[in-house]
Amino acid sequence: MNMIDQFAWVIFPYLCVAVFVVGHIFRYRYDQFNWTAKSSEFIEKKQLMVGSLLFHIGIIPVIMGHVAGLGIPKEWMNALGVNDHLYHIGAMYVGGLFGVITFAGMLILTARRITKRSIRKLSSTSDIIVNLLLVFIVFMGMYSTLVTNNVQPEFDYRETISIWFRNLFLFRPEAALMTSVPVTFKIHVLSGFLILAFWPFTRLVHVWSVPLNYARRSYILYRKNRGQSARH
Repeated sequence: MNMIDQFAWVIFPYLCVAVFVVGHIFRYRYDQFNWTAKSSEFIEKKQLMVGSLLFHIGIIPVIMGHVAGLGIPKEWMNALGVNDHLYHIGAMYVGGLFGVITFAGMLILTARRITKRSIRKLSSTSDIIVNLLLVFIVFMGMYSTLVTNNVQPEFDYRETISIWFRNLFLFRPEAALMTSVPVTFKIHVLSGFLILAFWPFTRLVHVWSVPLNYARRSYILYRKNRGQSARH
């Protein structure tokens, strides 16, 4: 195993996670004022609505699929009655469908941000980078699922990537598990960790700003000033 593999599959993931955690803490403490999505809805609404809807409809099942595929061991799936054939169908067709939906939504949002002059002026460099990186990540994931899996049907990422990923959290990284992984999967994994490092310094932080306080906030009551109305 060479130093490049050691860096890519051991040092780089931990470095990205460390930046993700420390960056969020730093920004929350010292830059809460800019903890916002900086909405451009008042400039253009139609493409934003369509693109955002498609992206959010697609990304939630995609994330859940990643959690299941990477976090749940293959043996556990088999014990639950989900054999390799059934899992492959779910990953290919269900995962592929939602991957396409996510990709379509991200394409619309990115094209909107780049081609609409007023929105482009409102956007920062990090906004453009994040959009392009998300398009690239989703594309590589979709390509790996729909193309690479068909070209190399003998490859099972649950026997390589999934084990490597879980071992990262156990602080027992095994870079050797990733050496035989197809290059498209490698690019998808590395770009996924890269966006973790970008996350705290971009508008992606607004994901954590769930407005739970609105549920317990008091109503704002407006009462008519009858005395003043009577005088007029």
